[in-house]
Amino acid sequence: MRIATWNINGMRARLPFITQWLAERKPDLVGLQELKMVDERFPHDEFEAAGYRALTHGQKSWNGVAILGRLDSAGPKMELLQEGLPGQEALGARLLSAKVEELAFTTVYCPNGKTLEHEDYGRKLAWFDSLSDHFKTHHAPDEAHVLCGDFNVCPTPLDGWNGEAKQGTIFHTEAERERIAALIEWGFGDLYRQLYPDTQAFSWWDYRGGSFHRGHGLRIDFILGTACVGRQLKATTIDRDYRKKRDGMTASDHAPVCADLETH
Repeated sequence: MRIATWNINGMRARLPFITQWLAERKPDLVGLQELKMVDERFPHDEFEAAGYRALTHGQKSWNGVAILGRLDSAGPKMELLQEGLPGQEALGARLLSAKVEELAFTTVYCPNGKTLEHEDYGRKLAWFDSLSDHFKTHHAPDEAHVLCGDFNVCPTPLDGWNGEAKQGTIFHTEAERERIAALIEWGFGDLYRQLYPDTQAFSWWDYRGGSFHRGHGLRIDFILGTACVGRQLKATTIDRDYRKKRDGMTASDHAPVCADLETH
């Protein structure tokens, strides 16, 4: 089974780009973030034509998450588990969970926080605390669960192109890293780091200043899995090719992140 996460930075701007990626990479299960679209506008027909069923939790102009499942595998068997993070509705449509056979699959678009001085920074930390509480209350670490998405945190200095210099700034604070550590302590593992513990690689690059070509990026998009998911891991990759322009289409500022799991 191939699973993936991708912050698409706007469904309207990216639909042909996404369907091309689906045709080429053929993932079975995908978490999408930053739809910037209400549920009623979601292009279900186009995704069904591409071979995918979608569950959505959208919002006008901002945020929004979706789960795609292949119609010949995961798609018809997706069961909605959770829409939105309880108690955090004021921060928008940022969480969606589904059950796909024996696998629970959650995609999240975590708050950005803006700056340390902005009130959204405290809201970001509170949102992460609610996320951890949600897993402690409603899930168990011995179940097969994938948590994926845009976390807007660099867990270590290795995850930013100038991570040592950025220590203590937004995305690089100890408080933010403690929130990621709490998810790991609960029972999740970072699937990319499981295979590449010392590799510096990025999933997001600013559109400005030639950041992509200069290698000035951040690794803020993760696929986390519980222990039984980690034991099934065969491969994981950050799909840099789909951060590049293709056929006149502009890419998102995030690259897809993929993981291949051994299924029995």
